[in-house]
Amino acid sequence: MASLNHFHKMGNGAIYSGMNRRSLLASFLATPALAQPDRPVRLIVPVAPGGSQDIVARLFARHMAPALGQPVVVENLPGAGSNIGYEAVVRARPDGLTIGAGSDSLSINRALFPRLGFDTVADITPIAQASVVPQIFVVDYRSPVRTLADFVALAKREAVAVGTPGNGSLSHLLQQVLQDAGEVSWTHAPYRGGALALNDLMGGSLQGVMINIGAVTEHVRAGRLRGITVSSATRAAALPDVPTFAEAGLRGADAVGWHGIFGPKGMAAETVARLHAAVVTALRVPEVAQRLGALGIEPTEDAPEALGARLVADADRWAALIRRANLRPE
Repeated sequence: MASLNHFHKMGNGAIYSGMNRRSLLASFLATPALAQPDRPVRLIVPVAPGGSQDIVARLFARHMAPALGQPVVVENLPGAGSNIGYEAVVRARPDGLTIGAGSDSLSINRALFPRLGFDTVADITPIAQASVVPQIFVVDYRSPVRTLADFVALAKREAVAVGTPGNGSLSHLLQQVLQDAGEVSWTHAPYRGGALALNDLMGGSLQGVMINIGAVTEHVRAGRLRGITVSSATRAAALPDVPTFAEAGLRGADAVGWHGIFGPKGMAAETVARLHAAVVTALRVPEVAQRLGALGIEPTEDAPEALGARLVADADRWAALIRRANLRPE
């Protein structure tokens, strides 16, 4: 039997396995095993290795494995705005052996890619929303901008450019929310990842960046960047001095990114319950809470039904914005 933190590479994925018999025996007896428990669970991550979604997924995999009593294999399938990975989950058998690491892009992609051939909301089974992560609007520390009103005024006086980690991202949509609220227009500069956008912001090529808070927490704390506003309904624990959208004058505009686990449509209720319980077990491991906190990510233990409701509500909200602003993935 493998130890709790056993980890090794296999192919293009990572396998996490292990079991603490004493603490988990009761839960194993109470909950039926997944189909073919001798086989590993495949956790598909629809982005490349290294980003926050990949880091979170690997944390879950490592600590879900002992709760399930079988290995969890992480497989990265990036591309097409995460749709390659999402489709692999949608097309899988609903036996619990193939699940996906989902995010807010599940809701966004429904409207952004209307000809996918599958529905990123209707064709999945929600399992767990495990965390939320606010977006933050930042400027360089040398900028005269101190508030969102300052930035809007600057954009009305001169041409400015705002960077995001990419077209179709939540950051892309939220910078459009800021433009609409301020009745102003600026150049949206999409990048292939947040690091490049931040480099250009600190180099003077951009006047602002919208990005998830974990990507800039240390920069803001060190004084290299200035946080202007966060997208959450309440101030972020990672950067409590940065005001919310509402405090900056944008009522009802709050939105957060999230990380969660989902599967293909048609999964049995007992399979969903077992996987959800494994996610909750992982979230309660101190290492997981510590790593998430360092990334500015706030853990949640929302039920599958709550994730399902969020997916539908967010899909409707972002579809309206995407149509109104005529946003395109490329």
